Amino acid sequence: MRLSPFLLLYMLALLACSMEQKTVNHYPRWVGDIEHQIGLDADTFVPCHGDDNVYQYFNLLQGMQFEGEKIGLERYFRERYKPVKSRQSGWIRIRFMVNCKGETGRFRILESNENYKERAFDTRIAQQLLALTKSLKGWEILTKNNKPIDYYQYITFKITNGQIEAILP
Repeated sequence: MRLSPFLLLYMLALLACSMEQKTVNHYPRWVGDIEHQIGLDADTFVPCHGDDNVYQYFNLLQGMQFEGEKIGLERYFRERYKPVKSRQSGWIRIRFMVNCKGETGRFRILESNENYKERAFDTRIAQQLLALTKSLKGWEILTKNNKPIDYYQYITFKITNGQIEAILP
């Protein structure tokens, strides 16, 4: 029996595909998941239920859960933030994880201008807000089915000329 050239080409292509080395791409479970990075994150912070069982803030439908609520959070930053003389304006978002004990870790910062284009702020602004956020205590322990959970949280600062104009959420 004689094989047609097209069938032979097809069989060779299939063979080549099956012999191709498979590479596994590692992607987060959800967009926004924060994986532990050696050298960046403290080894002392550990999620109680592993990296694959951390709830996104929007999964909980409860909004921000902080002692003193948003008013307490705003008061904390307004009392401690030292305004920087700067012409920089835009947004600084700090995301982090809160574990089942109310401890925080894995802080990530995203800086952008007023049009949401990524750019760096003066470090006296961004690093000050990051340090204040890291020292913030009072995150509520959230539960699901009466069991404490780990969850992501974020704080967004609207900065105008080096001063905090608004704190979201």
